[in-house]
Amino acid sequence: MTLPLARIPETPAVLPVELLRRFDVPGPRYTSYPTADRFVDSFGADDYAQALHLRRDADTDGEPLSLYVHIPFCESLCYYCACNKVVTRHRERGRQYLDYLAREVALQVEQVGPDAPVGQLHLGGGTPTFLDDEELGELVAMLRRAFAFVPGGEQSIEIDPRTVDAKRLAALAALGFNRLSFGVQDFDPAVQQAVHRIQPAEQVFALMDTARALGFRSINVDLIYGLPRQNDASFERTLAQIRDLRPDRIALYAYAHLPERFKPQRRIAADELPDAPTRVRMLGRAIAALAEAGYVYIGMDHFALPDDPLAVAKREGRLHRDFQGYSTQPDGDLVALGVSAIGRVGTTYSQNAKTLEDYYALLDQGRLPVVRGLSLSDDDVLRRDVIMALMCRGRVDFDAVEAAHGIAFASYFAPERAALAPMAEQGLVRLSARAIEVTDAGWFLVRAVAMVFDRYCAATRTRFSRVV
Repeated sequence: MTLPLARIPETPAVLPVELLRRFDVPGPRYTSYPTADRFVDSFGADDYAQALHLRRDADTDGEPLSLYVHIPFCESLCYYCACNKVVTRHRERGRQYLDYLAREVALQVEQVGPDAPVGQLHLGGGTPTFLDDEELGELVAMLRRAFAFVPGGEQSIEIDPRTVDAKRLAALAALGFNRLSFGVQDFDPAVQQAVHRIQPAEQVFALMDTARALGFRSINVDLIYGLPRQNDASFERTLAQIRDLRPDRIALYAYAHLPERFKPQRRIAADELPDAPTRVRMLGRAIAALAEAGYVYIGMDHFALPDDPLAVAKREGRLHRDFQGYSTQPDGDLVALGVSAIGRVGTTYSQNAKTLEDYYALLDQGRLPVVRGLSLSDDDVLRRDVIMALMCRGRVDFDAVEAAHGIAFASYFAPERAALAPMAEQGLVRLSARAIEVTDAGWFLVRAVAMVFDRYCAATRTRFSRVV
């Protein structure tokens, strides 16, 4: 669905703490719709293969794929982490994993066809740099043999600063990686100790200088607020250091304490977590501080410098959203490789086996390791378009939706329009006869606006992180 260009403000108004507190509820991050909690076991490898066949046989005009590769290994455990990971110091496990990735790549190519064009590659985890330089080189070479990488495409990798030095960054650049994401979370030593992730600020600053000298573009830093032992003063110090570091992009996430779901979080002392008013104040201060430092608010906890491609894409109405968050890449298909990896092909989502044992066993049988997923209904596709329009463009035009889906927007979404009325009164959205537009202030709570159109959210809300 093509939507007209919407006006998206560069520096949205900072919300009052009272309004942030009002929307301090759990909600999806909408890296997909429907969200992964709606995936079903009845969707399997055959369904995924059929989706790849349909893509191969369709006239896609050479539309490039995106590739995601999940590397699950970490040398040490971060207590806050909710990712799928394997904590180990046995480096030989990386070699074994590469062998199985090669099998999966071969099976994927059988279905999607040889030399499918690829415009974006992202390595996530876990800790992708658990693999040594030789192993990472083998992985990239394997992918380049199997797919046709588009010149000038984006190649990004998530970095644990404790696992790299200047020499390793140079090796990554030589492999073609042009974007980095550093996991910082917080610079305060007491907070780092509480979450079992000690990394001096000086180390991160030195790596940032090296990465810039090597020509990496759009360097991102991840931060988390709501961690144990964080308080107003400590987080203010971290924000000051981030302003000095000045990464191109910042992802500011709310910590979701769900120890019943994520075993490592049971090591966090609940009485050391900041209370809700403190957490809301930290978010409000972060928004203000980053705006003062010249960052553009992209949406959904993401910030970028005005000349960063992400900020440019937002200005030009080219912003998209995928399983890695906001993206400048076209809204296309994503082939996901590795244990637990989630992909999207056509109107389907798929997820690989979540444990190494199951992942290896399926590949030993010569089978694609997909174990769950979803075939979207017409209503799912419609709501996905509406939600992504809100998340990426801040505007839904009824004419465009009606033309793409053959529905009468006002009647189809009558309950949702009624539910938006209080948000309009609070200044978060503007409602007209033929459009819904997110206001400057509403951008900070765009997840809450999108949730109105989510037909599944009410039943599963407690499984998500908080909107604030």
